[in-house]
Amino acid sequence: MIVLDVEGMTCDGCSKAVQNAIAARDADAVVVVNRIAGRVSADTKLSAEEAAAAVRDAGYDAAPAVTG
Repeated sequence: MIVLDVEGMTCDGCSKAVQNAIAARDADAVVVVNRIAGRVSADTKLSAEEAAAAVRDAGYDAAPAVTG
Protein backbone atom coordinates (compact mmCIF):
# COMPACT_ATOMS: atom_id res chain seq x y z
CA MET A 1 0.00 0.00 0.00
CA ILE A 2 1.31 3.40 -0.95
CA VAL A 3 0.05 6.83 0.06
CA LEU A 4 0.50 10.01 -1.96
CA ASP A 5 -0.10 13.66 -1.18
CA VAL A 6 -1.81 15.18 -4.21
CA GLU A 7 -2.58 18.86 -4.79
CA GLY A 8 -5.00 20.30 -7.30
CA MET A 9 -7.86 17.80 -7.07
CA THR A 10 -11.02 19.91 -6.96
CA CYS A 11 -13.81 17.69 -8.28
CA ASP A 12 -14.93 14.14 -8.95
CA GLY A 13 -13.41 14.38 -12.41
CA CYS A 14 -10.04 15.09 -10.84
CA SER A 15 -10.41 12.07 -8.59
CA LYS A 16 -11.22 9.88 -11.60
CA ALA A 17 -8.25 11.29 -13.54
CA VAL A 18 -5.90 10.39 -10.68
CA GLN A 19 -7.37 6.89 -10.43
CA ASN A 20 -7.02 6.42 -14.18
CA ALA A 21 -3.43 7.68 -14.18
CA ILE A 22 -2.37 4.99 -11.72
CA ALA A 23 -4.53 2.30 -13.36
CA ALA A 24 -2.93 3.07 -16.72
CA ARG A 25 0.41 1.86 -15.30
CA ASP A 26 -1.03 -0.92 -13.12
CA ALA A 27 -4.38 -2.25 -14.30
CA ASP A 28 -4.78 -4.29 -11.10
CA ALA A 29 -4.30 -1.30 -8.78
CA VAL A 30 -7.00 -0.53 -6.22
CA VAL A 31 -6.99 3.25 -5.78
CA VAL A 32 -8.84 5.27 -3.13
CA VAL A 33 -8.90 9.06 -3.51
CA ASN A 34 -9.71 11.47 -0.69
CA ARG A 35 -9.64 14.77 -2.57
CA ILE A 36 -10.67 16.79 0.52
CA ALA A 37 -7.58 15.57 2.37
CA GLY A 38 -5.45 15.59 -0.78
CA ARG A 39 -4.50 11.96 -0.25
CA VAL A 40 -4.45 8.95 -2.52
CA SER A 41 -3.98 5.41 -1.26
CA ALA A 42 -3.24 2.62 -3.68
CA ASP A 43 -2.70 -1.08 -3.43
CA THR A 44 -0.40 -1.35 -6.42
CA LYS A 45 2.74 -2.99 -7.72
CA LEU A 46 4.10 0.50 -8.48
CA SER A 47 6.50 2.17 -6.11
CA ALA A 48 5.29 5.36 -4.43
CA GLU A 49 7.52 7.42 -6.74
CA GLU A 50 6.26 5.62 -9.86
CA ALA A 51 2.65 6.25 -8.82
CA ALA A 52 3.44 9.89 -8.02
CA ALA A 53 5.03 10.28 -11.47
CA ALA A 54 1.89 8.89 -13.10
CA VAL A 55 -0.25 11.40 -11.20
CA ARG A 56 2.12 14.25 -12.09
CA ASP A 57 1.89 13.22 -15.75
CA ALA A 58 -1.90 13.62 -15.41
CA GLY A 59 -1.36 17.24 -14.35
CA TYR A 60 -1.43 17.16 -10.55
CA ASP A 61 1.28 17.88 -8.00
CA ALA A 62 2.00 14.57 -6.29
CA ALA A 63 4.61 13.15 -3.96
CA PRO A 64 4.88 10.16 -1.67
CA ALA A 65 3.24 11.05 1.64
CA VAL A 66 5.41 11.61 4.67
CA THR A 67 3.96 9.54 7.51
CA GLY A 68 5.04 9.11 11.04
